[in-house]
Amino acid sequence: MTASRVLVAPVTVTPTKPLTPSHLKGLLWTDVLVRATELVADVHYRYSTTTYHVTEQETGFWEFLDRTIGDTDYSDAPEEEIGALYVRYRAGSPARSEALRPYVEAVEHSGWVHPASLRVLELWADQYRRLGMRDPGLTRRQPPGMSFAEVVDALGDLCLDHRAENGPVYLDLTREGMPLRRIADADGRPNYLGCALRDLVPLAPAYDEVVLLCDRELENDYAALQRVLARLGPAVRRTVLGRVPLDGVVRSARHGGWEGSTVGKLLDATAEHEKSALRLGMRLYFIAVLGPGQRQSFRPDLLRRHLAKAERLLADSDDRGSDPRALLTAHRDDRLHVDPYPLTSGLLNRHGPRPSTRLLTEVFT
Repeated sequence: MTASRVLVAPVTVTPTKPLTPSHLKGLLWTDVLVRATELVADVHYRYSTTTYHVTEQETGFWEFLDRTIGDTDYSDAPEEEIGALYVRYRAGSPARSEALRPYVEAVEHSGWVHPASLRVLELWADQYRRLGMRDPGLTRRQPPGMSFAEVVDALGDLCLDHRAENGPVYLDLTREGMPLRRIADADGRPNYLGCALRDLVPLAPAYDEVVLLCDRELENDYAALQRVLARLGPAVRRTVLGRVPLDGVVRSARHGGWEGSTVGKLLDATAEHEKSALRLGMRLYFIAVLGPGQRQSFRPDLLRRHLAKAERLLADSDDRGSDPRALLTAHRDDRLHVDPYPLTSGLLNRHGPRPSTRLLTEVFT
């Protein structure tokens, strides 16, 4: 019997600032989903930083750096320093389109990445390794399968294209009760949703199920993306995750407020824990405890408690080599992918069976 084909496509974080607890929640959620689903289906994890390098939040930041700082060696720059520069950029006025064009062309033609963002990606790759997360190719060139013009042609009457009149391009799902959504400016430079369409429209038809994951800020865009991809054949599932408040406040990373709470700082603060316990404990806290909502602020004391819980679970795991696929299938319902939330929460059930060593090893650590 042929295995079901599942495409997992989470929101892609642009490499302009440090990873925060909100980012980490989504990344760990995705990692458990991918690794668990791989045991029961054929999975493709699509996370292309290349696709989104052309967006204004990156090219505008790069232009800002080159204009205000000039030629700089970022090879040893702390990510917090780069992130502080990004906050400064976002607080100012956006750059004019003509100033961004050379950056867009460099990305499209050669896969060029500004040294500041390349430094951030290299730091993230190390943090992925320490957390045991699958690296989907953070520093690898992975261009989208279509140009923006090809996407507009492929979507046909779903697009209102005003570029010939020096206007923008809109995604038109008004017949399905959704508002018009701009996906490119008059120069044809796509925004985040336009880039996501370039990336996923050519991929989706080859899969039985597409799993989209995003945060609440992008919920409307991902609802539109779900509608478009569903027209191409696959079942499309969408998971919307709440962000992690810091001291009761939910902020976008573009506004700062993450100082002292970045993923790098969390890893440094928990470095005394054994590797497997660190990885499992992080997943217990960010998935099972925080859950899909955003009511609970980040609590270092609760994180430490679940790192200790992870140590006990690993010591008490059932090492008889039991096959976890039956358990994973129970967390699929009518989906082809495994839901990370009940799977991870089940590890905290005091009255449940001892966790399988194979499950902890292959999915959580």
